[in-house]
Amino acid sequence: MEKRTKPILVTRSSLPPYEEFAEMIRPIWDTAWLTNMGDYHKELERQLKAYMGIDNLVLFVNGHMALEMAIQALELTGEVITTPFTFASTTHAIVRNNLTPVFCDINPEDYTMDADKIEALITEKTSAIIPVHVYGNFCQVDRIEEIAKKHHLKVIYDAAHTFGETYRGKSAGAYGDASIFSFHATKVFNTIEGGAVAFREEWMDHRLNCLKNFGIVDQDHVVWVGGNAKMNEFQAVMGICNLRHVDQEIEKRRLVTERYLERLEGTKGLKLPHVQKDVKPNYAYFPVVFDGFACSRDEMWRYLGEHQIFARKYFYPLTNEFQCYEGHFTSQTTPVAKYIGDRVMTLPLYADLALRDVDEICSLILGRA
Repeated sequence: MEKRTKPILVTRSSLPPYEEFAEMIRPIWDTAWLTNMGDYHKELERQLKAYMGIDNLVLFVNGHMALEMAIQALELTGEVITTPFTFASTTHAIVRNNLTPVFCDINPEDYTMDADKIEALITEKTSAIIPVHVYGNFCQVDRIEEIAKKHHLKVIYDAAHTFGETYRGKSAGAYGDASIFSFHATKVFNTIEGGAVAFREEWMDHRLNCLKNFGIVDQDHVVWVGGNAKMNEFQAVMGICNLRHVDQEIEKRRLVTERYLERLEGTKGLKLPHVQKDVKPNYAYFPVVFDGFACSRDEMWRYLGEHQIFARKYFYPLTNEFQCYEGHFTSQTTPVAKYIGDRVMTLPLYADLALRDVDEICSLILGRA
């Protein structure tokens, strides 16, 4: 196979037509209103609520600050049960709020938190559960809700991977006390950078809006020790434009996913993703677990890189293996997550990925079988 010169990256940002975006930002020059919850910001919030079929949502500058401030709004204390099989943001947000993450292992089928292992981790210090929907796979939301109610715990879902998805007809934003979304450039739906908190109780709207604006209520009152986490008008415009096209983008991703499955299904030593029952998927990622394949995950990652195809070891390392947490946490308590983390790799997947490029990637993998 001839070596390519132009790389295939693991993802590529979706963008609206340039003219569409340019036309929408023109009024910003007339008003000079760049941030502080302007008209576009309010319009994007309205459209996102309608798209997801939810009543409550607040926009943020990014998904990480959305999570940090959701934790603050719910006034969590002590210990929080979470998963190490996630991006750095989830664990960091907990620790940066002076809370202690207690790591629950994952199940080997969809890589989400193993709900059967949660109750054994609950102590008198536990205030919440922060599970993560992984690769578009929903957590065991019914079971987690049952456990949370029984033990009077809050639930915040890291839903960064599930924008546009539904489970049993309900948006990912409709579960838990709150659900956090990332609208980072690499996500299915992006606002360049950005994020949001969807939440159950209406009182959180005022508190979250205060927290993201330095705790300011009005010119005379500052009632929370807040920060600056406001989405600006340019981000909001990008979101409004991309929301018009997101369903078509998801459909393109479906075609890429199906091509991967068509080519790789049945290959010995490869565990491929499949859509969960009752889930309307967004085809955000294509994770492959190399378990008994002719070469290891790391060997395949290097081999693809030599051919200018840049897959990602995602999630690796586990967050309880990070150097910054050395001496505090260990992956020995989460052996399933450790096993998957050492073997999983997400292949390139984005709306504009050509099927011939998918074929090339698959041929390289199968050539090593």
